[in-house]
Amino acid sequence: MLPVLAQADTPSVPAVPNLDMYLPLVLLFVLALGFAVLSVLLGPLVGPSRPNRAKTAAYECGIEPSPQPVVGGGRMPVAYYITAMLFILFDIEMVFLYPFAVSADALGMFGLVEIVLFIATVGFAYAYVWRRGGLDWN
Repeated sequence: MLPVLAQADTPSVPAVPNLDMYLPLVLLFVLALGFAVLSVLLGPLVGPSRPNRAKTAAYECGIEPSPQPVVGGGRMPVAYYITAMLFILFDIEMVFLYPFAVSADALGMFGLVEIVLFIATVGFAYAYVWRRGGLDWN
């Protein structure tokens, strides 16, 4: 048998992780932060400043602001807000459909069933809005 050499009782030095691969990412964040701060600070100094009465007035979706209540029981047109909500609804649908399209093979039948249920749910919402006249511009 060969003699076993005794190992010295030296404390082991913990391995330092290699952080060099994160340097480009950190530099990108620093560059983005620097650009944002520089833009905010230099914008008012460099940009034109010609205030007038129309620019300083409140803007409320194209409706002239008035101190008097709106005629007709105080109801305000909400067509712009409904359109914005519908845009958000169907935009979020696209956000969820894109990852499915990318990984459809990996998800298999389970993914297909889930995406069909998701499209059916959004389809019911679309049919409801269509039937209620939310897509009509009168």
